[in-house]
Amino acid sequence: MYVPHFNRVDDLDQTRRFVAAASVATLVTAGEDGVPDATLLPILWDGDRVIAHFARANEHWKRVADGASGLFIVYGPDAYVTPSWYAAKAEHGKVVPTWNYSAVHLRGAVTVHDDVDWLRDAVTQLTARHETPRAEPWAVTDAPDKFVTGQLRAIVGVEMTVEHVDAKAKWSQNRSEADRAGVIAGFEAAGRVDAASRVRTGRL
Repeated sequence: MYVPHFNRVDDLDQTRRFVAAASVATLVTAGEDGVPDATLLPILWDGDRVIAHFARANEHWKRVADGASGLFIVYGPDAYVTPSWYAAKAEHGKVVPTWNYSAVHLRGAVTVHDDVDWLRDAVTQLTARHETPRAEPWAVTDAPDKFVTGQLRAIVGVEMTVEHVDAKAKWSQNRSEADRAGVIAGFEAAGRVDAASRVRTGRL
């Protein structure tokens, strides 16, 4: 991912919070023939590893060589920026449209897991991640064990050992204060309070 220095986010805690809030990512890998595959998966990033799972019917997992490089792409908010919002438009007119967004790329070696015990642990962790905040959280153990085992046979696990993290917050940091104020006002008028907040802070 191309990340200019003014858009780079080096705060790992902020990056982890962003990924946790998104909770899903697109896994991109290439098979031995060089053809890329991409699948959107619920993920859990803990320590230096990311866990997820495919539907067994998804051919993607069969094309992942053990230890092959993979890329998880995590997207956050994004928004079109019209040059009409820039103060510079009235000053000299030398402005063009752009797109603001937040994104994180996680790269590393990928391993496929077709083991019921590994899968049970993975789905238990993923479920707890989303159920724990609920008033009455559901747990994997709430379902009959035989049923759960049958469901686990319908999925295949995937794990990435994260070797590199790129985090990008492209929120008009390269514009003047006057231009940024215009972008904030434009987003707020359009009801995009989330985007306006990111222009103010430059955060993911």
